[in-house]
Amino acid sequence: MKRSSFQRLAATTALSALVSACPLWSQAAAAGVQEFDPQAFPGQVVDDVVVPVPSEVFSVLDKLGEPNWRQEIRSVDLPKSADRIKLALMFGLVVAEGFVAVQAEDKEAVKDIGREVIDLSTALGLIKSVRPHAQAILDAADKGDWSNIRKEFDQTQKTVRDSMEQMKDTDLSQCVSMGGWLRGTASVTSVVTKNFSADRAELLNQPMLVEHFIASIDKMAADKKDHPTVSDIAKGLKGILEKMEGAVDGFTKDAVREIGKTCDSLLSGIQVTK
Repeated sequence: MKRSSFQRLAATTALSALVSACPLWSQAAAAGVQEFDPQAFPGQVVDDVVVPVPSEVFSVLDKLGEPNWRQEIRSVDLPKSADRIKLALMFGLVVAEGFVAVQAEDKEAVKDIGREVIDLSTALGLIKSVRPHAQAILDAADKGDWSNIRKEFDQTQKTVRDSMEQMKDTDLSQCVSMGGWLRGTASVTSVVTKNFSADRAELLNQPMLVEHFIASIDKMAADKKDHPTVSDIAKGLKGILEKMEGAVDGFTKDAVREIGKTCDSLLSGIQVTK
């Protein structure tokens, strides 16, 4: 049966929310909701600014099954580069990796990522604003305080985006979002492919979000829009959008796998110094 436009919109916002705790999700979790209801999923697009929060969709995946999150943790190769575009994309990637490590409750992985956050924020000239969050992540990891670590990762990304926007560098802020979305989506496709179901795959139905990123790239200053990595991401996003728009009756396992391959390829490009 074809999905209604409302269901498509609800699923579209599955990975899009402000970087802050969502009261609706907290209420749903407290109530012990175990089934995915796209009409109740707590996601939103605000003022044309979409900030992905991987922990939102990861939590839903937990309720749809029991993913082995430790299998989803990936080592991160920080590019030895002063390229701020690369660093911003990488920052988003690393924060999203942090959410995977939190889902896996892997203390050492979280600590490693916390240190990577410090390195990247230093390279971006934002260490003063980010250090309190990074230190809180490291301290919470020692205590196994997973809830607080999630909050600090959320706040870390928000702090970086806010700082960039205050410096009138919205393009870099969007790069942080795109890097996070690509890593979060790669994780989702991996989990969904390993235990495929229509409900799980529906979490990938986000054409409006992908359109937002494509439009954001198109509006970037020429030096950023024509950056090789950003140009590759634009092409990759258009391919992903085609897959999403073609999933009128739901995603096939092959379509999910192809979206994952595209994300993985783009993530590899972000980590390579050109």
